[in-house]
Amino acid sequence: MIYLDHSATTNVADEVMDTFVKATANFWGNPSSLHNFGALAEQVLIKSSRQVLDLFSANHHQVIFTSGATESNNLAIKGLARHHPGGHIITTHIEHPSVYEVCLQLEKQGYRISYLDVTKSSAEIVMELERLITKDTFLVSCMHVNSEMGLILPIKEMGAVIAKHPKAKYHVDAVQSVGKLEVNITDMNIDLLSLSAHKIHGIKGVGALVIRQNLQLEPQIVGGGQMGNVRSGTVNAPGAASFAKALRLVCEERTRNFESISQLHSHVLSRLQAIKDVQVNSCFHTQSPYIINFCVAGIRGETLVHALEEHGVYISSKSACSSKTKKASYVLLALGFDESVALESVRVSFAHTTTMEEVDGFITALKTEIAKLT
Repeated sequence: MIYLDHSATTNVADEVMDTFVKATANFWGNPSSLHNFGALAEQVLIKSSRQVLDLFSANHHQVIFTSGATESNNLAIKGLARHHPGGHIITTHIEHPSVYEVCLQLEKQGYRISYLDVTKSSAEIVMELERLITKDTFLVSCMHVNSEMGLILPIKEMGAVIAKHPKAKYHVDAVQSVGKLEVNITDMNIDLLSLSAHKIHGIKGVGALVIRQNLQLEPQIVGGGQMGNVRSGTVNAPGAASFAKALRLVCEERTRNFESISQLHSHVLSRLQAIKDVQVNSCFHTQSPYIINFCVAGIRGETLVHALEEHGVYISSKSACSSKTKKASYVLLALGFDESVALESVRVSFAHTTTMEEVDGFITALKTEIAKLT
């Protein structure tokens, strides 16, 4: 099997699984219980939270463990919106559905939503943000790296602008950047950060929302008051421990992995560009090397995905959360690509475990299928 869909999900690292199994076996008490056995599970949560905060240099934040980034994004945006009825939100047209659709929902409820034009340069995006912020702006929400295209947004520079407006809070979806790019919550002036374990070789169903201390969020799940009254429900202490382990592993090797993936990215890019009828769509000035989006003229993305599957090669079309819809990718449309390209686009995404032999096997299979399908 050649798996090149790591932006959708990743395999669980052995060390992460070991942590989860050991924590499940030894600390299965309820962290909310008053007795000492419950207190042991609570200590697991406290230690895991501290590890997460340390890795992001988040000295003035707290960790809310969630079921994943979708819940974290919903909690961040809806939780803050409830305290600012009819207020102003700034986001982009290329967000994950758990941000984009929440903003569309809030717009129907009377909130005003502005969208940054991310087809511009980083400097122009920052300038537009400065123009869009008003006294009614209570939230700027955007992703660090787009999951379909690998476009990197100027998160730090945007944070510097937002910091000049105390009422406006800054939410960043860092699902595709954590462990790959530097994420320093303090330097970037981030108030809320969404994370997902299964994108960094952790287990599914675990994530986190890192929030600035004393920031008031309206709970979206009530009935117990756990996680500082922000997110009720018995907290998954083994999941939190394994998430902290996964995060530490990818962050410790971030620089080395980035260098090797950059070489891999350049190799695949040159191989793709040498194939007739292939168009590489993701060639931005600020590009994550972990993602390449391309299309083959005349072949729908879903057709190519299934054709390569016959060779044991796994790639994707669009993000996993919307890949089963028949519509063209709204992300590519927002970036100015026409509908035919958006329908034909596919994505390959790498992890530090991806090898040159695997990507060469992918290229061989791709050439074979293009010859059959065109």
